[in-house]
Amino acid sequence: MDILLGSPVSFLFGTIIGSFLNVAILRIPTQDQSVVFPASHCPRCKTPLKWYDNIPLLSFIILGRKCRYCQCKISWQYPLVEFSMGLLSLFLFHTFSFPLPFIGFFLFTAALLVIIFIDFKHQIIPDVISLPGIIIGFAFSFMNPRLSWVDSGIGIFLGGGILFLVAYGYFLFTRREGMGMGDIKLLAMIGAFLGYQALPFVIFSSSLLGTIGGIGAMIKQKKGGATVIPYGPFLATGALLYLFFEPYIQFYTRSLLLQQ
Repeated sequence: MDILLGSPVSFLFGTIIGSFLNVAILRIPTQDQSVVFPASHCPRCKTPLKWYDNIPLLSFIILGRKCRYCQCKISWQYPLVEFSMGLLSLFLFHTFSFPLPFIGFFLFTAALLVIIFIDFKHQIIPDVISLPGIIIGFAFSFMNPRLSWVDSGIGIFLGGGILFLVAYGYFLFTRREGMGMGDIKLLAMIGAFLGYQALPFVIFSSSLLGTIGGIGAMIKQKKGGATVIPYGPFLATGALLYLFFEPYIQFYTRSLLLQQ
């Protein structure tokens, strides 16, 4: 696809998918709603939205952040998810070949974006995303020129295994649950898509970002050691960083190892 045409098309496509992801983020945690039916509606007055009230980014601006029917405030989450998915789609188009591996990594980044928002708000990582993600990631490795199925399989095994050992060790020492099974399944999904080579960076970067986020949460919540923050968003962010900056990460990693 021509780069001048592909750039705006990929961004627009991403925002459209982002609009659907908003529905998934809202409905998946409830477990009693389909992400397809009923059609998009105002969460407060339940009025079905017209197509012109559901245009990614533009409708939010035109409506002045208010529902046309009941005037309730529209969450900033909606344009944020749409814009984020648009940018991710644009970055994928400029980083990977189309249609493969663009399509595979598009599904991966969309899943990570949904997980970030759901885990941040509800502190859960739905199995309906991570478990199929593991299977899709492994299947994708047979079509991904950047990753072999062996690397993907090892990534699944080590991704789930490493965090399981960390979580089990933490529980043995503290008798408290410090990490849920959702995080373990998420890292297995990340290993499936990115391979075992990505795991050291993802774990290190997510731990660093989580520490920074945890300090901020402790200051804000004023709960000290009892402060609880979700780890999934940091794992997902680390995976996104590795996905787009893998050549630079590998280069600096090798450089550091050669200096030892």
